[in-house]
Amino acid sequence: MQIGPYTFKNNLALAPMAGVTDRPFRQLCRRLGAGMAASEMITSDTRLWGSEKSRLRLDHTGEGEPVIVQIAGADPRMVADAARLSVDHGAQIVDINMGCPVKKVCKQMAGSALLRDEALVGRILDAAVAAVQVPVTLKIRTGWDLAQRNGLSIALRAEQCGIAALAVHGRTRACRFGGEAEYETIRLIKQSVSIPVIANGDIDSPAKAAHVLALTGADGVMIGRAAQGRPWIFREIDHYLRTGLDLAPPTGSEVRDIMLAHLDQLYSFYGEYIGLRVARKHLSWYCRSRSDARIFRRQVVRVESAAEQLRLVEAFFDQTPTEELAA
Repeated sequence: MQIGPYTFKNNLALAPMAGVTDRPFRQLCRRLGAGMAASEMITSDTRLWGSEKSRLRLDHTGEGEPVIVQIAGADPRMVADAARLSVDHGAQIVDINMGCPVKKVCKQMAGSALLRDEALVGRILDAAVAAVQVPVTLKIRTGWDLAQRNGLSIALRAEQCGIAALAVHGRTRACRFGGEAEYETIRLIKQSVSIPVIANGDIDSPAKAAHVLALTGADGVMIGRAAQGRPWIFREIDHYLRTGLDLAPPTGSEVRDIMLAHLDQLYSFYGEYIGLRVARKHLSWYCRSRSDARIFRRQVVRVESAAEQLRLVEAFFDQTPTEELAA
């Protein structure tokens, strides 16, 4: 898949998720098979970029190209300014968020709330595209609610504005993450535009990825929640799409090494105090499908030192048979 001048190694994208897809997680997912990974959403209000939170979200040290920065905002001028500053900070693709269903984002008329105002969508996209010389992409949902499923008209407007690629989550804002994603709207969008379209929503296995690609004709798929605690899902999907065969799951020792390396990167990126707290949710996700990890999970999310967190991980793997860890 190609966006602007950038050709990706495959058509698998990590979905930007606030509080999840920080630099350590993006780098991990790309190492394990993701072709592209956008930053966590950052506000278009650049007056807030001096905060530690924003500073970390704008830190792309060591990331592979292209660096993708996602911006959320409802004011065309502010979005344009944020796009320019993002490029100054190293962004090679700017992604505009019009898909986030979170209430505090929608209350600011940003994220998926913008889907109710197609004229404003056009002004924001025109401003962003005019502001930078790098590709600008867009992430949307299929509409605000089932009565206003206007994803197709938004997609057509986006293409007219010069958007280089489009990611579509198969739910409306009102659906949030409930029910099942629908892909018919994504199929109609793909049939109606000439820019790359990436399908998103409920893609949690290699077979599901292949099904969604065949059903929608999309150029790629975007994985979000299914990658939490299972970052190797990208190489599993990539292998299946190339060969039609399931890839063997990671061995217990590989899972251990992935977890330990991820923890080290979190401590290094955030510092020990914040790093071990950010690590807690990832450790819970790594363990959520394992009934035998309940005691370990309760312990590892309560410790107050990185050394103890690492020790508990290593002890858990030492005490658990390899074949059980790889199950």
